[in-house]
Amino acid sequence: MNLPIHKNRTLQLFATIGLLLISSCSSNEKKDTYAGADTAIFVTVSQPSADANQGLTVSGQVEASQTANISTRVMGYITKINVKVGDRVNKGQTLATISNDDILAKRAQADAMITEAEAGFKNAQKDYDRFNALYKQQSASAKELDNITLQYSSAKARLEAAKQQRNEVNATLSYTSLTAPFSGTVTQKMMDAGSMATPGMPLLTIEQSGSYQVSATVPESEISLIKKDAQVTINVDAIHKVINGKITQINQSSENSGGQYMIKVNIPDNEKQGLFAGMYANVAIPLPSPIKTDNTGSQLMVPVSAIEYRDQLTGLYTIGSNHTALLRWVRLGKAQGNQVEVLSGMASNEQFIVSAEGRLYNGVAVKIK
Repeated sequence: MNLPIHKNRTLQLFATIGLLLISSCSSNEKKDTYAGADTAIFVTVSQPSADANQGLTVSGQVEASQTANISTRVMGYITKINVKVGDRVNKGQTLATISNDDILAKRAQADAMITEAEAGFKNAQKDYDRFNALYKQQSASAKELDNITLQYSSAKARLEAAKQQRNEVNATLSYTSLTAPFSGTVTQKMMDAGSMATPGMPLLTIEQSGSYQVSATVPESEISLIKKDAQVTINVDAIHKVINGKITQINQSSENSGGQYMIKVNIPDNEKQGLFAGMYANVAIPLPSPIKTDNTGSQLMVPVSAIEYRDQLTGLYTIGSNHTALLRWVRLGKAQGNQVEVLSGMASNEQFIVSAEGRLYNGVAVKIK
């Protein structure tokens, strides 16, 4: 008689367990759904902008505002070089020395000649003073006074010549000790101690500490449109940096540059962090009128800040169909200011992620602001 009761209780127990399992699964699914929604990264999207080739972009190199090649005006063996590449030096600091034994010998000869000339001059001066007094007393003739005066002038000239000879030797001797013309950094070292230094052959190169500039060339067809003090944008690809600069110099001749005119673009001191002389840079110059071009199509431009760099590849994050981030590889062209041209890999009406409030990677859930 108790069997049906036990059977009913067993069925009720299994039904209760089943309901609990269903409820738990449903709860876990909701948690996962809520969790996925909560972890989505908020992003800002945009589309490539079309640019009709307004302005001019030229290539150049970053360089120090002042550079000096250190060389000597005398021939001799290098006895010592006190600096190496990368050392910072102060103005007037000794950089290298050249052998100068022969010049020191010439200076000793000049000193001896001065001593001899001084003795002769003193003796001639005494004779001159004596005969001048005798002539006033009418005890010496005018001819005798003229002879003594001539001897006195000759002795004075010999003394002056000996002194100037010593000055020449001292000037030559100064060329055997090479000093820094300004404070800066040693960027090149062409010779070592023991090498033969020849006049005009650089031993070291120093770049002035402080300001940098970009040296670029402009075609002759556009040079007339460029003005001094014009504001330009400098893009240094090596460090992915965009800098606002100003044209400070325009070369008026292209005789030695094959029809290309050299311009100098100043880089503000607060933007020199990370820059090194020799880095390549693109300079975007706004022009008052568009440049004539055979390309009737427009460029697709995106912000440089949105580009992702992976080794030698470049890409942009787009949004996939399941609302996740997707890294799209693209091929880039010329940079113009803080914009860069997309040559392939993206359509003109396709959205890409400009900024995100978290770290982007392939497959992460995103939500458009």
